[in-house]
Amino acid sequence: MNMLPAHSDVITATVSAEGVLLSADGPVLALQHDAGGDLGDALLVPQLAALARLCWRLKVILSRPVIAAGQDVDLDLWVRAEPGDDVVELSILDWRERPLHPRTAFLDPLVEKPGHDGWSWQIDTQMRFVTVDGDGPGLPGPGARLTAHLKLLAAESGEMPILEALAERRPFAGQRARAVNGAGEDLILSGIPLFDITGRLMGYRGIATMAEAVEEAVDSEGEEGEIAASFSPLFGRRLDRALRQPLGRIIANADTISGQLEGPLREDYAAYAADIGSAGRHLMELVDDLADLQAIDRPDFTVAREEVDLADIARRTAGLLAVKAADRHIRIDAPRMDEQLLAIGEFRRALQVMVNLLGNALRYSPEGSMVWVRLENEEGMARVVVADQGRGIALDDQERIFDKFERLGREDSHGSGLGLYISRKLARAMGGEITVESAPGQGARFIFTMPARP
Repeated sequence: MNMLPAHSDVITATVSAEGVLLSADGPVLALQHDAGGDLGDALLVPQLAALARLCWRLKVILSRPVIAAGQDVDLDLWVRAEPGDDVVELSILDWRERPLHPRTAFLDPLVEKPGHDGWSWQIDTQMRFVTVDGDGPGLPGPGARLTAHLKLLAAESGEMPILEALAERRPFAGQRARAVNGAGEDLILSGIPLFDITGRLMGYRGIATMAEAVEEAVDSEGEEGEIAASFSPLFGRRLDRALRQPLGRIIANADTISGQLEGPLREDYAAYAADIGSAGRHLMELVDDLADLQAIDRPDFTVAREEVDLADIARRTAGLLAVKAADRHIRIDAPRMDEQLLAIGEFRRALQVMVNLLGNALRYSPEGSMVWVRLENEEGMARVVVADQGRGIALDDQERIFDKFERLGREDSHGSGLGLYISRKLARAMGGEITVESAPGQGARFIFTMPARP
């Protein structure tokens, strides 16, 4: 995936308890302007506004990835929201821009290939065509009902992807359809939902592609082609849209109930809600891991090459996980503010690796202990060492922990067993490595290396 350069500085914004944008650095203000607002207006970037509202309602610091849309790019952000006396302070620690595909960024990869005839469309919530873009006779006009022009065909399982997607407000692909008048061959419909700034569903945008062309493409590529399609870069985006939004609502509602923000509640009911919120967060982490897994296992996976400061990334990671550490009375000994360790790699991926390593150290350290983060530079490699006082790892298990879904027989509900596998793959993609030094009862030292800046 082609990535535009990330902003190297932390981008900040201040939002009032009522959701008004009080101050903002240039990039956030530009997004606000694009949405038709300004300082002093309600924050009109839905994803940031939702995070600010949740932070204010829960009165806790939140840090999470956010996907937003600019006029010409998609934005991958890592946002930290911190409640104040009457405001929420937003800090965007990572801002990365992805160029939009000119027409079909949301489509199944099979229909993006040259020579696959088709036409694009947009419908409203009543399944009436708003726009139709394409060449050829017999295309529907604006205002025509989709079902008056196309007969929707059920899959062999009896499912109707488009109807299920409408009910759940999520993307769909593979909906087979046939012209009502019987003219022409069958079509394959794919589409994504459109929302206004309040989150209300406005309709769907998608493409109709000749079914025969899609089937020929699959047949010609054989098994390898099907595997490549299923692990396309769009898979993560579909997975994110299909699962993240409902999971986010579940977590937010569970936190509201368990925190008794709407009024007193029986203690056992509040505990049930807390369990639901915890399970939702675990599923959200699994969604993140699966989306990363499909990306890094592709043969064409690459990372950006930019100058990064591993000392700064380590300090940011410690800040992101400070609340988690405080909950278990664990002290993080992070690099000093005057320390610097320059390396070559991708900022976002290096931060992801560090969050995983330090998060694991906190998870498996005893309460009241300490986790150390140390910096080293030797033989052209920049090294970050994360050391804990946990139960340690047996020598025979020290390679197994980097396997997919390997959890060394642990029965607890934390983690997917993918974090270390993904982290090592990312480190190697950046020309580095992750290794471990440990012994039972003596804690563990995870060493993350990247090429040092020449």
